[in-house]
Amino acid sequence: MLEYKEINPVDLNENTFKMIGKDFMLITAENEGKVNAMTASWGGLGVLWNMDVVFIFLRPQRYTKEFIDATDSFSLTFYDDSYKKTLGYLGSVSGRDEDKIYNSNLTIGFDGKTPYFKEAEKVIICKKLFAQDLKEESFLDKNIINKDYPNKDFHTLYVGKIEKILIK
Repeated sequence: MLEYKEINPVDLNENTFKMIGKDFMLITAENEGKVNAMTASWGGLGVLWNMDVVFIFLRPQRYTKEFIDATDSFSLTFYDDSYKKTLGYLGSVSGRDEDKIYNSNLTIGFDGKTPYFKEAEKVIICKKLFAQDLKEESFLDKNIINKDYPNKDFHTLYVGKIEKILIK
């Protein structure tokens, strides 16, 4: 297995629109000794409060949300195309119903207390800074509600400080 090299966030020369929106990512967290992950394609990287940050969105019914809410840290991991099927599986099955981490054949690693998967090409270790539920009245374009929230299951926005970026 290839070893990781830590890089500064400003040295990440990737198209984040492709990384997140097209290639997808896994959001992973640990709670009481159990690890859970979900595939996601909404989020981003940027600068906020004079810090390099990520922002992610989780719907209230997602099992991984319970893990994110219970911890101070989480990871975002990114993969090459050979993992598309695995990412699809992890995005379509709930960890409430089966041990999807075991069934995915991915290997859990830890950076301190933060879990990630050793097969990832890129790992972003994050410290949770902020969480807020999206509210219907905050949407200026009401078409978004009709399109993306017909069940009014609005996401929670999380902002995490980038503690470390690891690349192979």
